[in-house]
Amino acid sequence: MSDLPFYLAAFALVLGVLIVFHELGHYLAARWCGVKVLRFSVGFGKVLWQRRFGRDGTEWVVSAFPLGGYVRMLDEREAAVAPEERHRAFNRQTVGKRSFIVAAGPLANFLLAILLYWGIFMLGSQELLPVLGQPPADTPAAMARIENGEEVRRIDGQPVATWNDLRWQILQKAAGSERVELEVINERGEIAVRHLYLAAVGEEGWEGDPLSRLGLRLYRPDIPAVIGSVSRGGAAAQAGLLAGDRVLQINEQPIGNWHELVMIVREAAGQRLVLQVERQGRVFAFEVTPELVADGGQRIGRIGVGVAESSETRRELRTFVSYGFAEAAVKAVVETGEQSLFSLRMLGKMLIGEVSWKNLSGPVTIADYAGQSAKLGLDYYVKFMALVSISLGVLNLLPIPVLDGGHLMYHMIEVVRRKPLSERAMVIGQQLGLAILFSLMAFAFFNDLTRLFGG
Repeated sequence: MSDLPFYLAAFALVLGVLIVFHELGHYLAARWCGVKVLRFSVGFGKVLWQRRFGRDGTEWVVSAFPLGGYVRMLDEREAAVAPEERHRAFNRQTVGKRSFIVAAGPLANFLLAILLYWGIFMLGSQELLPVLGQPPADTPAAMARIENGEEVRRIDGQPVATWNDLRWQILQKAAGSERVELEVINERGEIAVRHLYLAAVGEEGWEGDPLSRLGLRLYRPDIPAVIGSVSRGGAAAQAGLLAGDRVLQINEQPIGNWHELVMIVREAAGQRLVLQVERQGRVFAFEVTPELVADGGQRIGRIGVGVAESSETRRELRTFVSYGFAEAAVKAVVETGEQSLFSLRMLGKMLIGEVSWKNLSGPVTIADYAGQSAKLGLDYYVKFMALVSISLGVLNLLPIPVLDGGHLMYHMIEVVRRKPLSERAMVIGQQLGLAILFSLMAFAFFNDLTRLFGG
């Protein structure tokens, strides 16, 4: 609960930026088309703050319910309009202008995503290399004969530079292909091709971690559990452990490598552990109680020891990735386009039952991810904001009345019919759209609570 204010602040910043940018798209398009804007609101419901600015005295408002916003324009369908201002009413504009104003909100969200990705790609970030660990038995990766320490160079001929590249390409391929071809290189410089079947990704409705179901996991070097350094004043030093000690057992559980040692200690904060260690050919037992420490938003156990240096520990598993001005811009546009299309494909798969509706997330899950990404660093947080901006843009373009996509659908019908829909038809559409929207929100919130209380 101590992290709750931080998570809420991270969520509020994401939400505020995305809503303001979306509504600014509508506002600027309306102004450009000569339409008078009466109110620019961030949020709904009770007004908390308001001011009037600009030549038209537009009312700028912050309201109590923050999950959205709106731009209210002069419109004869909502209130009487003075004859001298009718040419500035929204309903008096051509279908093309009205459609442009409506579409400008989602387009602004896509533009924001491009700008955010562009900045991050130019600044650069530390990324994990796509080096694979030994896959569990009977998984698709094991059947593809993937070996521990192999680094993926290409997927179906497309270059792969980082673990995130690997994950993203696999997800995209799994949405439309049965298998992929991985070109890998091992530590001896030998190149091989692995054929990986992808059916396992969708077997559980795309829930959880798709890569783990394929057996793809990060490489963890098989480092002996030999202590290389002992922190002064730490739990290990107080217990009498020394550099060079090899840990054989913890609470009579055999320890095969350094990773196993770390995992046990992390989960045992405040608990007494009996370590059996080998020192200069003799075996000794030491009692150690890991201290509770905060690390990356988690509370874990630590005893104050470091791993002994070896060729395995020196293998570089991270790389700094950055791009030039033009290359970053192109990559940002491509990334935004691919993410948008992937979101649409997933929505389509939800509609036909290939993807579970449990994947639908609401504000609680988004707030959780906002806090987690903010704790990981600025680049993770900015990328998360870009991803949510894309999702907001895609969602608003769906042909559901009350959403921007629903209004665009009305405009298309108007073009075909050569006259607007009747008032009654639009009212019925609004009611239907609100019912669909509230149903989706309720289902997303239910999923949030299920994740929260069901782990």
